Amino acid sequence: MPRHFLTTQDWSRAELDDLLEQAARFKQSKQGKALEGKAIALLFFNPSMRTRTSFELGAHQLGGKAIVLAPGKDAWPIEFDVGTVMDGDTEEHIAEVARVLSRYVDLIAVRAFPKFQDWSVDREDRVIHAFARYATVPVINMETITHPCQELAHILALQEHLGTKDLRGRKYVLTWTYHPKPLNTAVANSSLLIATRFGMDVTLLCPNPDYLLDPRYMEHGRDNAAQNGGSLKVSHDIEDAYRDADVVYAKSWGALPFFGRWEQEKPVREASKHFIVDEAKMGLTNNGLFSHCLPLRRNVKATDAVMDSPACIAIDEAENRLHVQKAIMATLAGQG
Repeated sequence: MPRHFLTTQDWSRAELDDLLEQAARFKQSKQGKALEGKAIALLFFNPSMRTRTSFELGAHQLGGKAIVLAPGKDAWPIEFDVGTVMDGDTEEHIAEVARVLSRYVDLIAVRAFPKFQDWSVDREDRVIHAFARYATVPVINMETITHPCQELAHILALQEHLGTKDLRGRKYVLTWTYHPKPLNTAVANSSLLIATRFGMDVTLLCPNPDYLLDPRYMEHGRDNAAQNGGSLKVSHDIEDAYRDADVVYAKSWGALPFFGRWEQEKPVREASKHFIVDEAKMGLTNNGLFSHCLPLRRNVKATDAVMDSPACIAIDEAENRLHVQKAIMATLAGQG
């Protein structure tokens, strides 16, 4: 069976370090031949700017070919349920799609957000796991309910700006921020996973316990911290969380108990606009770095002053998407 890149939890710390080292080399020398004569299918079930650009360009720079598909738009709608009678809108089943694409390309990458109606269903991550089940080539997660590519880009940026590969002992604040609509928990899940994996002292800051992440990721975070010399705690106290932080990572996400009932969550959101990242909060940190996965609504999630400050490394993190994804593609394509 092929090796997939669905979550960093499936990869050892040594393997993640190898990917980061390879990404750093690609950052120094963009061109390569690791994908010469090879192709990757990029399936986008949701919109994309950075992900599509960085994967498509990365494949090109390594000598490969990227085929971009949007099922339901420029490709047939796909059915993922097993045993279903396909008399609705879907035209073909994932069992055929994944196997046929595997005959054409050497890698398959998938971006598929949850439906935001029932977390008990969304947490199964059915789309990416169905591709992994039926494909006979490696499958890469371009963001579903986790975002492992963003994780590596984030850690590489932190290592660059903190001047060390050893991030243990650094205080890391993952803060919820206001957004006018509930968003995917993927980046929050992933930042919790990777920060604890690299031994940082992580504080998850959110308005109340409803905004805690899925127990699966909270448990992974606690285990990661124990294994890698870090810690994980939850806080609803903004000043205490920010105080002496080395890194502040901002993201908005929907409260899981309110999935499918957004109007009931809205009053909590509206009362929590003060979670915005601003100069006063960053002033409490230990000259901390600030980042965000982008896109970011200015003066909603973070102020102009924060985004335009030297502390903001969001652009560097976004650039690193290109380099870490090239490392992932090169590693997976070369495993045979």
